[in-house]
Amino acid sequence: MAEVTAVIFDVGNVLYHWNPRLLYERLIPDDQALDAFLRDVVSPEWHFQHDAGTPFAQTSAELIARHPDHASLIQLWGERFIDSVAPAVDGMPEIVRDLDDNGVPLFAITNFSAEFWAPFHAREQALFAPFRDIVVSGAEKMVKPDPAIYQLALARFGVCAGQALFVDDREENVTAAKAEGMHGHLFRGAAALRAELAALNLL
Repeated sequence: MAEVTAVIFDVGNVLYHWNPRLLYERLIPDDQALDAFLRDVVSPEWHFQHDAGTPFAQTSAELIARHPDHASLIQLWGERFIDSVAPAVDGMPEIVRDLDDNGVPLFAITNFSAEFWAPFHAREQALFAPFRDIVVSGAEKMVKPDPAIYQLALARFGVCAGQALFVDDREENVTAAKAEGMHGHLFRGAAALRAELAALNLL
């Protein structure tokens, strides 16, 4: 097996906690109403369109037409999306720092709206500074676990698949990365990841 020399991270729920509830829980105090809104209005399926490159102006207009009584709350998704991204996952800034200190090339592949990514990346530029490149699904109009996004990323990063460790919290995304020849780590916390990185002599 090729020696692992580079690490490719997912962002949401690996480097940073992401949960739309964080944006809306102060605006919809009733838990049942909040659950229904997140499930039936701003659903994961609806948001996935942004990750795939569909503009928020289009998705919000369509959603407001179906749920006009929630128009103002839907608009807030676009205006305050980064409020749904919480502080970094415990232990992950330290892992990024330690890998960078060891000279390990760092990259990321994230399912993220291109228009929401820009303000978020600017806000969190300190953590992302060591990253040499980041593939954002919304900008490329392809999403994990589509094999094409991994192929694009490896080519752009200049990294051989067998020399990359891909870290993601979703099993289907890790499985797809392995199918492209990468090593995969299903993220369940910083401690387990640090142990694997140490075993690979990256930390």
